[in-house]
Amino acid sequence: MSDSGPPRNGDDPSTPDSDDRWSQYRQRLIRLGKTSVGERILIAVSALLLSLVVGTVIVTAAGLLATCRSPALTFGSTTLCYDPFYVFNRLFLGALGDPFAGGWSPLNAQFAATLRETTILVFTGLSVALAFRAGIFNIGTQGQLIIGALAAALTVLWAGSLVSGTIALVLFIPLGLLAGAIGGGLYGAIPGALKAYADANEVITTIMLNFVAVRVSLYLVRNHFADPTSQATQTRTLPVEGQFPSILFDPRTDFSLLALLIALVFVGGVYYLLEHTAFGYDLRTAGIQPAAAEYGGVDSARTILKSLTLSGALGGIGGAVFVMMTLGKFQTGIPSYGFDGITVSILAGNNPIGAVFAALLFGVLKSGSNVVAFATNVPPQLVGVLRGLIILFVAMPEFFRIIGRRLAAREPDSPAAATAGGGADD
Repeated sequence: MSDSGPPRNGDDPSTPDSDDRWSQYRQRLIRLGKTSVGERILIAVSALLLSLVVGTVIVTAAGLLATCRSPALTFGSTTLCYDPFYVFNRLFLGALGDPFAGGWSPLNAQFAATLRETTILVFTGLSVALAFRAGIFNIGTQGQLIIGALAAALTVLWAGSLVSGTIALVLFIPLGLLAGAIGGGLYGAIPGALKAYADANEVITTIMLNFVAVRVSLYLVRNHFADPTSQATQTRTLPVEGQFPSILFDPRTDFSLLALLIALVFVGGVYYLLEHTAFGYDLRTAGIQPAAAEYGGVDSARTILKSLTLSGALGGIGGAVFVMMTLGKFQTGIPSYGFDGITVSILAGNNPIGAVFAALLFGVLKSGSNVVAFATNVPPQLVGVLRGLIILFVAMPEFFRIIGRRLAAREPDSPAAATAGGGADD
């Protein structure tokens, strides 16, 4: 019987070479987690450019394989059905209303559509980011947004039957936002309590509660709050006082600068909460080093409950803004802003300030995709591939940076590990 010889290095994950490789990968991730803001911007821009290169190759290949009556480009006997440069031109510049065209105005309808998407995505991005900073994966922002939207619509409709005139003009928008925050916050508190006191996996509970929110809102609207004059599953239209006023932009664009300003105020508020308050310190410490935070006196169960409640409240406010700015009523079939907020949060590195820029990029891509669909003969499926490709390339470095930061925090001599036990007094 022949001797097969000693196992080769790499066959067994416990071999020294395997350990060395893992140590090298770990150190690279840790170094990525310590990159400066300038380096992160450079990485993001490089990733964006690389995604455009890969996207150009994909569009070119698709243009060669497709059949069309009028080719976009012709090179001798070779024809392209799609012009990749024009596609990306429409994807980005089209979302801004083509600023290089004659007579361009920043108040154009397409730019308003981009800002409209951005406004709602800021709220959902903040919602996910706040939970992520606490080490909690809130996949239920979509459900919290739906409940917040329904609560805001029903509250404003109820108030509209009691109050009108100047009082309504001052009262209804804050009342709708408050109702959305309460609805989303209470709905977020459900998985928070299950996680804190029953050790239920928040990923599973929040995902399942998304479906519950859809079904509950469908039942309530269809059977109790339906608009009798409409065939759609929707409530009655909100009173004018309960809808965000269009400032500067055309009212038909369904965008309000007031809503965007409110979103920016919440960005500043969440940033201050996380970075300059004792609760924010406890929340961040619990997300990085839960054992050390518990040792330092942080009540982890209460922190989990509070963080998911606040996260749900932000998602609920996003739903209220969607109802009071975009639709003017509650209607089933709300777009997946909550799931998009997960991508926004990752793009932003879970930073509230970064969420503004990530939401703007996402808004540009969503708005520009509609322009590409109307201005070119590119199939919508291919447009979706390009949009997903750009998001993937830009998000992945931030995703690995977040992992690197967590690995660095677990190093014995890291500042995060050393100060994690400081508690709320630091």
